[in-house]
Amino acid sequence: MTLQFWGAAETVTGSRTVAEAGGRRVLVDCGLFQGWKTLRLRNRAPFPVPPASIDEVVLTHAHLDHSGYLPALVRDGYAGPIRATAGTAELLGLLLPDSAHLLEEEAEHARKKGYSKHEHPTPLYTAQDAELALQRVTRHPTDVAVPLGAGPDAPTATWLPAGHILGAAQVRLQHGGRSVHFSGDLGRMDDLLMQPPRPLEPADVVVVESTYGDRAHPHVDPEAELGAVVDRVLRRSGVVIIPAFAVGRAQALLLLLARLRRREAIPDAPIYLNSPMAVDATAIYRAHRDELRIADDDYDAMQDVARMVRTVDDSKLLNLRGGPMVIISASGMLTGGRVLHHLLAYGDDPANAILLTGYQAAGTRGAALAAGEDHLRIFGRDRPIRAEVVQLSSMSAHADADAIIDWLRPGLGASTRIVLNHGEPESLDRLRRRIADELGREAIVAEQGMTLPV
Repeated sequence: MTLQFWGAAETVTGSRTVAEAGGRRVLVDCGLFQGWKTLRLRNRAPFPVPPASIDEVVLTHAHLDHSGYLPALVRDGYAGPIRATAGTAELLGLLLPDSAHLLEEEAEHARKKGYSKHEHPTPLYTAQDAELALQRVTRHPTDVAVPLGAGPDAPTATWLPAGHILGAAQVRLQHGGRSVHFSGDLGRMDDLLMQPPRPLEPADVVVVESTYGDRAHPHVDPEAELGAVVDRVLRRSGVVIIPAFAVGRAQALLLLLARLRRREAIPDAPIYLNSPMAVDATAIYRAHRDELRIADDDYDAMQDVARMVRTVDDSKLLNLRGGPMVIISASGMLTGGRVLHHLLAYGDDPANAILLTGYQAAGTRGAALAAGEDHLRIFGRDRPIRAEVVQLSSMSAHADADAIIDWLRPGLGASTRIVLNHGEPESLDRLRRRIADELGREAIVAEQGMTLPV
């Protein structure tokens, strides 16, 4: 078995690893590159191996940095199955069409406003491409080894719980007595919604994410941290804009706001969930209650605390309403979606606030705000941002460096090799040094195009 790393190498986006075993070519994750333009341009480049040469696609979870290139892969010749857990399969039905819609909308907007360098800007893929990709999705239970092809020499894949978001899994590939264990995106032991990740089992190679490899999460109560900001802004009749990933983060925010409202810790101002995808994802979470750690009454309160906004017209009305109110809207790193229109409406008023609630990849608008930028380029123009910007420290859905070390420790055999990916260079290097100091192992940092024999 060999591995080739074609994404999430010294960056946190574009997860794409090719495994070859038993005459089969298996792609583990098929993500979009996000953030810096130099990364985004990779989405437009030909896929590093011919899509038609890939036999299997295996997904760890549904977030677009792990799944968002699938429509282009299928359009360009991939004809095999897309294998995932049931939760991931259901979420893909929301995420991929929505991604295609945003790409089409962005291309059309660029054409109309004339801010593209191309005379006829086109989307990376279309809604039809997304629907064709969804037809290839097959569902698999956790803890069951699934043959990736026919015959006794076919490699197998096993999905194991990873926490993080609904359906998220670690993936274990096995062939000829050798094993590779992909962490996927590891969740937290104390996640608000999800059960903790399954401990690592011994493997020949462990490929582990390193998003927060350079830091430990602070011991801060997320309910108190969120409540302090929301209370302050609503009392001055401001608008709280919360960019949030529609899957995972939006549901955690609803849970916290419901608890705050129940305790009367925030004013009784309206709360809006302005993301049809987040509304639908919240319903999917209920159908997979076995993956969650919350009680029924908490789930019911999550659905009742916010007014669900679906239509474009209702979304536009929010931009005319004014405060006090809270708007939760995608996307979480301000890369697109309805939240950009809310920024245009409310971002230049210091009475309002923008709450960043998760990781902001380098090169995104969210990262720019977190770094103190007071202007954002939105729809081809620089827009002033005078609203209060707050980055919450307590709501990450990723394991931190301490948790990654703890996860690795029990599953390391005498000859286990550790490969670090899905992290910015500083995070990767810090985690590499910690692994050497604390676990006595020399971890390999994945590089774009690197080949590794297992």
